[in-house]
Amino acid sequence: MSAPEMLAVLLVVVLGLAATVSGQADGLSVVPPGPSVHASKGEVWPKPSSTKKTAWFYNLRPSSFQFLVTGSTCDVLENALTRYARVLQREAAVGRALARQEQRAGRRLRGWRNDPFFGGYITSLRVEVSACERWPYPSMDESYKLLVDVDEDAPDRAPTGRLTARSSWGALRGLETFAQLLSPSGDGSSLLLNATLVTDAPRFPHRGLLIDTSRHFLPVEDIKIELDAMEAVKMNVLHWHIVDDQSFPWQSSLFPELSAKGAYHPSLTYSPKDVLDVIQYARLRGIRVMPEFDTPGHTRSWGEGRPGLLAACHDFLGRPDGTYANIDPTKPENLDFLKQLFGEVAATFPDPMLHLGGDEVPDFCWDSDPGVRAYMENRGISGDYRRLQSDYLRWLTTEVQRLNRTPVVWQEAWQNGNFNADDVIVHIWLGNAMDLMNQVTRRGFRALLSETWYLDHLNTDWRAMYRIDPQNFHGRAEQLRLVEGGEACMWGEMADDTNVHSRIWPRAAAVGERLWSPRTTTDAAAAAPRLEELVCRLRRRGVTASPANGPGFCPR
Repeated sequence: MSAPEMLAVLLVVVLGLAATVSGQADGLSVVPPGPSVHASKGEVWPKPSSTKKTAWFYNLRPSSFQFLVTGSTCDVLENALTRYARVLQREAAVGRALARQEQRAGRRLRGWRNDPFFGGYITSLRVEVSACERWPYPSMDESYKLLVDVDEDAPDRAPTGRLTARSSWGALRGLETFAQLLSPSGDGSSLLLNATLVTDAPRFPHRGLLIDTSRHFLPVEDIKIELDAMEAVKMNVLHWHIVDDQSFPWQSSLFPELSAKGAYHPSLTYSPKDVLDVIQYARLRGIRVMPEFDTPGHTRSWGEGRPGLLAACHDFLGRPDGTYANIDPTKPENLDFLKQLFGEVAATFPDPMLHLGGDEVPDFCWDSDPGVRAYMENRGISGDYRRLQSDYLRWLTTEVQRLNRTPVVWQEAWQNGNFNADDVIVHIWLGNAMDLMNQVTRRGFRALLSETWYLDHLNTDWRAMYRIDPQNFHGRAEQLRLVEGGEACMWGEMADDTNVHSRIWPRAAAVGERLWSPRTTTDAAAAAPRLEELVCRLRRRGVTASPANGPGFCPR
C-alpha cells in the first residue's frame, strides 16, 4: 500500500471513530435492521425442569396425526385432545401461509427432506394417564414426561411420541409443551420438531392471575381469553376479584338486590349461568377459580342494595352526613346476612380456597357512627379500630372454615389480626415483600406473593417481574416450604375489555415462568427469544399480547 493510500485509510478510520464518539455523546447509536430480539423456534414457555434435544427431527402433518389415549380418560382429557388438535391445525395453517409468501417473494424454501438428520414422519402421540381427575385442586399433580423419538424396540417404524402423567393435569401441561415444541416446516402445512425428552413439574403449586371485574366489567368471553392464555403458560389459578366499592356485578340468588342496585348497569352482571360457564371453562384447562369478596372495606357498592350494612359517617354534631365506608360488624343482622352470603358463595364456587380481602380498611365512619362507638365502648376497646377489624375477620374466617373453605387474606388483615397459623393463607402485596414473606412463614403461615407483580403498574416491565423470586429471603427450609407461590394482579381502574389482554400479556407470562420453572431459571436475556416466540403464539390463539422486547414482528 502506497503512502497516500495508507493516509486515506487512516483518515477514514479517524473520521469513523470521531463519528462514533460524536454519536455516543449525542445519545445516539447505530440501530441494526431487524427485530430487537429474534424469536426462538419450537422452544417452550415456561421453561421445563429438564429438556434434552438431539439434532434429529421429525415432520408432523396434522391431517395424518392423531392423539391416542392408552390409559385412563375423562372429559378433561378428551376436551384437551380436541383443543390441541385444533392448535396443531392452526399452527400448520400459519406455516402454509408463510411458505406461500416465501414462494411469491422468490425465496428458496427449506429443504428439510434431504437433511441427514431428518428422521421421518411422526403420526401419533400416545397419552397415558394414571388417574383422570375432573376438578383441579391445590397442590394437584401437574408433573409429566414427554418423549418424542424413534421407538427403540421397533427402529424401522415411524417415530412416535409418548406423554405419561399421573393425573389429567399433568397431561394437560404435557400437551401444551408438545404443541410448543413444534415449528413450521417452511415448505407447506406441516410442522417440525426435534427428538426430545422433557421431564417436568411445577416449582410452586399456586400460579395465579388476578382479574378485577368491579372497576371495569369484563365480558365472559374476555375472561375465557385470559383462561386460554393462562393455559398456554401453565398458570393454574384465576383469582376473580369479582366485586368492590365501585360495582357489585355478581348476581346473588339469595340477595338479588345486591347486583340490581350495586352493579353499574343491569347488563353488566354475571348470572349464575355465566359464573358456571367460567368455572367449567377453567376446569377443562386445569385452572381453579378462586373468588374474592373483600370485606370489611371495599364494600361501598354492597350498601346500595343492603341498607344498614355499612357504617354511616356522622358530622361533628352527630348527624349522618350521607357517606358510608366499611361494613358495620356490630349489628347481628349484618353478621347473619354475611353468613348466608358466604354460604351461597361457597356453594357457587367449588374451589377450596376463598379470598376474604381484609385490606385498606379505613377508620372513618367507624369512628363517627354512634352505634359502632357504643359497641366498642361496651367491650372496652374504644378507639381500637384494628381490634374491631381483627375481631370481625376472626369471626368471618371461622364461618368460612365451617363451609370447608381455606381463607386467604391480604397482608393487612394478617398484620392487624390475631390468627393461628392454620387459620389463613397470607397474600403479600405491599412493602418490603421478602421481609414480610420471612415474617409470615417464620410464624408458620402459608404465603402468596404479588408485590412487584402488579400489572396495572405499566412502568414495570417483564424483566423486572422476572427478577422476583418468592423464596428470595433467608428462611429455614420449613419456611420456604410454606411459600405456596404467587399471582400477577391486573387491577381494573384503567383496564377494560379494550386493553386488558395487552396489559396482562406477555408480562404475566414472566410471572408464570418464575412460578413454574426451576429456581435457577433467572436469565432474562436467555428468556427473551422464547418470550418473543410466545407473544406470537398467544396472538395466533386469539390473545392480543403486547410486544415483549421492542421492535419486531409476528409472522402471519
